[in-house]
Amino acid sequence: MSSLHLPPYLSPLGMPAPLVTGWAHVTDRYSPATIEFVGTLIIQLVFFWGPSAVYLSLDTLFPKFSESHKIQPAPKQPTRSELFHCLWLVLKNQILTTALHAGMIYISTLVGKPAFRIDASIPQLHEVVRDFLISLALREALFYYSHRILHHPRLYPRIHKVHHRFTAPVALAAQYAHPIEQIVANILPISLPPQLLNSHILTFWLFMAYELLETTTVHSGYDFFLNAAKKHDLHHEKFLIYFGALGVLDWLHGTDESKLARRKAKGVVAGKGVSQEQVTAVLKESKSE
Repeated sequence: MSSLHLPPYLSPLGMPAPLVTGWAHVTDRYSPATIEFVGTLIIQLVFFWGPSAVYLSLDTLFPKFSESHKIQPAPKQPTRSELFHCLWLVLKNQILTTALHAGMIYISTLVGKPAFRIDASIPQLHEVVRDFLISLALREALFYYSHRILHHPRLYPRIHKVHHRFTAPVALAAQYAHPIEQIVANILPISLPPQLLNSHILTFWLFMAYELLETTTVHSGYDFFLNAAKKHDLHHEKFLIYFGALGVLDWLHGTDESKLARRKAKGVVAGKGVSQEQVTAVLKESKSE
């Protein structure tokens, strides 16, 4: 029984008894390596490819609705050929991600140190909330600083410029990236924090599902969910602002739109080597809007 004294038909996460029994059956029947690999792949397929397909289908299924909610105008939207190219690169990154994950599971199995806790128990609610919030904070730091580093003039043309091909992003473009960026900025910020915390695999899957939904939504180019995509859309459009997801580090480092306009930065705002001319151009464009 959970220390939270929930009714006997509920688990610590409020899961119905059949689901708890089903999870116990899964852990009894399959190895931890199989559970981690297959379960993580399913989460990726459902919570990245699913929302991406929904957002991309709006243009075809509900064109008027789609047009009325697009943040950027039609001339800036990617062409059909660009979308197919995006799909191909994202598929290659998915294969890369899956192969790396399989390799890490193999190594962790050999050394006897699994990345996550996988057992028949269901993590308690306070543990899930704790690990989720800590992972959220760590992910923000890892993503923000890796993202800013990728904007360095020596790295941007070779790596991050691939992702910025879409000035008006679409959901699928969340993982349209150079392989190095896919590993450093997309995979590690999500997978590493729960590993450091030795979180339960169910907590990791919950966290990953949230992050995949978040990244597809902020790249969707739509004003749904209280304009969740607006800040990242501005990053793709204006380049120098909004490097994080939560906004705390953007506020702290002065890379949010309001601070950029107030400070009229002195030449280096988004990272070393950003010229004053670039900053001034962005400020003028912001004011004109």
